[in-house]
Amino acid sequence: MVRFPPAETARKHQKIVQRASRLFRKSGFSAVSIGDVMRAAELTHGSFYNHFASRDALLSECVDHVAGLAVKQIEDAAPTTAGRKQFAASYLSLNNRDVPDRGCLLSSLGAEIAREPSVKPSMTRYVRAFVSAIASHFPWNKTRARSEAIRMTASLVGALLLARAVDDEKLSREILDEVAKQYG
Repeated sequence: MVRFPPAETARKHQKIVQRASRLFRKSGFSAVSIGDVMRAAELTHGSFYNHFASRDALLSECVDHVAGLAVKQIEDAAPTTAGRKQFAASYLSLNNRDVPDRGCLLSSLGAEIAREPSVKPSMTRYVRAFVSAIASHFPWNKTRARSEAIRMTASLVGALLLARAVDDEKLSREILDEVAKQYG
């Protein structure tokens, strides 16, 4: 058996997580096989178990990975009311609606994760981190920051999910626009 240097193994591992995260957000957990993930990462199917104990372990790590990206997007926004408005507008953009593999996992896979008990701990960490980042990063009434952040999270996720679910472009845009307005 060929042993690779730790840095190369880590790079391959990260590539698998990145590619799998995109595939899962685009197509859902059930539509993506380990073979699909490994092909996307340009690695052999057999090497999967050198990186992960199970498919569930990959799913959990993908959720954790995307959570980190989401929190970074929040932190990259200006910590102002205008920054909050811009973050909401970006989250509710047509690009985010139309390209789910590059967007938030909460709106892409939230309902599916509800039926994946092994992934719920990772999703719980994601939701907590997302809500905490919104509560602490943007200006809110200090006594209601967490409540406002939870409402914002639920509004953003719900709006994006609904906008993707309808086949009426005008209604889809209206959903996104109306929810975005409340954060301006």
